[in-house]
Amino acid sequence: MKKAPQTKTQPAGSHPLHYSIVPKDLAGHLFQLTLTIAQPDAAGQVISLPAWIPGSYMLREFARNIVQIGAASAGKKVALKKLDKHCWQAAPCQAPLQISYEVYAWDLSVRTAHLDQQHGFFNGTSVFLQVHGQEQAPHVLDIQRAGDAACKSWRVATSLPELKAKRYGFGTYCAANYDELIDHPVEMGDFALASFEAHGVPHDFVVTGKVPNLDLARITADVKKICETQIAFFEPRSKRAPMARYVFMTMVVGEGYGGLEHRASTALICNRNDLPLKHQPEMSEAYRGFLGLCSHEYFHTWNVKRIKPAAFASYDLRQENYTSLLWLFEGFTSYYDDLMLVRSGLIAETEYFKLIAKTINTVTRGSGRHKQSVAESSFDAWTKYYRQDENSPNAIVSYYTKGSLVALGLDLTLRAATAGKKSLDDVMRALWQKYGRDFYQNALSGKQQGVAEEEMESFIEQVSGVNVKRFLDKHVRGTEDVPLARLYAEFGVSLGDERNAKKSSLGLRVVREANDCKIANAFEGRAAHLAGLSAGDIVVAINGLRVTAADAADNLGVALGRYRVGESVEIHAFRRDELLTVQAKLQADDMPAASLKADEKFKATLAASRPSYRKAAKRAS
Repeated sequence: MKKAPQTKTQPAGSHPLHYSIVPKDLAGHLFQLTLTIAQPDAAGQVISLPAWIPGSYMLREFARNIVQIGAASAGKKVALKKLDKHCWQAAPCQAPLQISYEVYAWDLSVRTAHLDQQHGFFNGTSVFLQVHGQEQAPHVLDIQRAGDAACKSWRVATSLPELKAKRYGFGTYCAANYDELIDHPVEMGDFALASFEAHGVPHDFVVTGKVPNLDLARITADVKKICETQIAFFEPRSKRAPMARYVFMTMVVGEGYGGLEHRASTALICNRNDLPLKHQPEMSEAYRGFLGLCSHEYFHTWNVKRIKPAAFASYDLRQENYTSLLWLFEGFTSYYDDLMLVRSGLIAETEYFKLIAKTINTVTRGSGRHKQSVAESSFDAWTKYYRQDENSPNAIVSYYTKGSLVALGLDLTLRAATAGKKSLDDVMRALWQKYGRDFYQNALSGKQQGVAEEEMESFIEQVSGVNVKRFLDKHVRGTEDVPLARLYAEFGVSLGDERNAKKSSLGLRVVREANDCKIANAFEGRAAHLAGLSAGDIVVAINGLRVTAADAADNLGVALGRYRVGESVEIHAFRRDELLTVQAKLQADDMPAASLKADEKFKATLAASRPSYRKAAKRAS
């Protein structure tokens, strides 16, 4: 990659950079942007668009969505020279420089930008050019209303501080620097809105998309409990939140799930059926999952947005930023997201154990966990975890799911070794006090710091007094499974496996493709793999009987249910357009089916533990 010329940082007190953004063409999905640079670099101003967005570790090359770009100064065109795939340099000019460009916005996700007749959404990394050398200057953003009549009733939702705009209105907003500008996504449209306070901090909950009979009051009441529990977790005495205001932005679709964290907001996407209806007071599994998503992204307000790995203390958004610590920042967050549902009183102990069992099943299903450690998974996120293929279950492990089991195992280890006097809670609060509490204040003076790659072992020992080297060697730097059955036993919890050994299996994950049964994954060492079948093959018949997509949802259960473990079956399948015939010897179903059960010893342990656990025990009893 050709490197941009080196530029000097603009001195304090410099003129602010001015951006304007307007939905130009709703049907064409185009945002029009204008960037005005009052004092451009005399040697030729360099500008660029980020290649990735923090929280999603894959190069996405956002500059590819710039449809056209031009520059002018004092009413005359200024030449723009492209330096590489996302970087330009303007010809030298003495007067203010104006960059005008269009961005195509048609990615319905939490990562980029989307615009149509129903709404507009963007992350700053997708639309705001970075002015090299002036990243620390104040940035002003003018969010303008579209001229389309359908947009007259649109409002704006963002956690970006208002300058002259009114809350939820179009107008000017401000950021202290470029990093802050791109860390406050914006939603505009006719969204549903509800507000609440969590320990005195205003929170908005925004829902875009049609949801008949949406019980928004219930959502905000439940999410408030999560927010207050997490605020009190990190600041048990002051209960002081790290932001002045927070915004949940939820895009509702027919099928989708995910979230992306920001310093004072989160962008979420969910299935319409994930949200509760006014006439359905019970807690559905889908709604519980949505609350877990809200809990996960909100926990990131502390863990990853302020407590950061050293590699993320100051992002380089033009290239990969490598760290081996995502097991801590994503895995530990995945552990605490469901735990906070228990501590806030939203789910009972039995429901929580089911969620833990589901995670155990997910992790132990793939053989990749024996080949890649969570430290390696973290480092290779850019090339492996975010670019998964049909062989991923056989080759990699998730730093989210196994990372959460590492957190659970470490929590149990610390509690057992200290007779309940220390836990992972103490480690997280110590990380917050050392790295997170003053992160953005320190960043303004360039003194921000993050967790060093090899620091966690000594840090945990310093906080807890427990030597965790062997644990981390085996389960973080190594590939051994976390011995949860043994660790749980000390607390009166039994971990069992209720898989059906009599059920026959080919060791496949299949999906429906039209009316065909398509192999999505062939698990290593299982019957299908040994027989020669592969991902992408279309299974058409077993022992001469047709297999259709109707069987796919039950992992060929209907067809295989006719045969016993150890029997051989003839399978016909298409690979591309060629018919294959293979013989497969059916094996016992190896789908993990973990289950957890607590006895009286566990409840007694809860009752004698920290205040948050005493409350959980009282609710569970």
